[in-house]
Amino acid sequence: MKRSYLPGILAMAAVVVASNILVQFLFGQWLTWGAFTYPIAFLVTDVMNRVYGVAAARKVVIAGFVVGVICSLIGTQIMLQGDGFTYPAVTLRIAMGSGLAFLTAQLLDVAVFNRLREGAWWRAPLASTLVGSSVDTAIFFTIAFSGALGFLEPLNDVSWAGEVLPLLGAGPLVPLWVSLAVADWLVKLSLALVALVPFRVITAKLTAQVA
Repeated sequence: MKRSYLPGILAMAAVVVASNILVQFLFGQWLTWGAFTYPIAFLVTDVMNRVYGVAAARKVVIAGFVVGVICSLIGTQIMLQGDGFTYPAVTLRIAMGSGLAFLTAQLLDVAVFNRLREGAWWRAPLASTLVGSSVDTAIFFTIAFSGALGFLEPLNDVSWAGEVLPLLGAGPLVPLWVSLAVADWLVKLSLALVALVPFRVITAKLTAQVA
């Protein structure tokens, strides 16, 4: 693998590991801290796709996925103390959900970006991130917190995520994890627009270096 891919791989792995930990902590009532870090993965993928091409982007996704999953599984063995309880830094369900959601969403992002790459500069990164983010959110939150999938990790009590509350405090009654997923999705959509600025700047700089 080309040495120029290393920053992308390291960035991808760092985003996955950090998000796996931060998604366990609430920011306000409906968001987790992971909602603000994970979207960076789509920026990394799109930059690699634009500068080095679709094959390079897929390599970075796969490499980042492998490193991220390994680190996440290690995190399941690291025990933390808090409020009189001992719990893993990363639960098995979160590691599983993160891995499957990441791989599916990122490869979909690569495919959509590649299909739209010849259009306006902003269309490919925006469309691919919106599609990938939607799929990622649906897969991750369902696997990590849905009560129907409790058999994946019986000793992990996620009953708190199943508490039935109005959607985002105002809508129909749904499990808490659904509100967390919707809030997370809305943040990702917002950050997809914000990320167009660093995408434009970074790709311009890297393209000049490659040329």
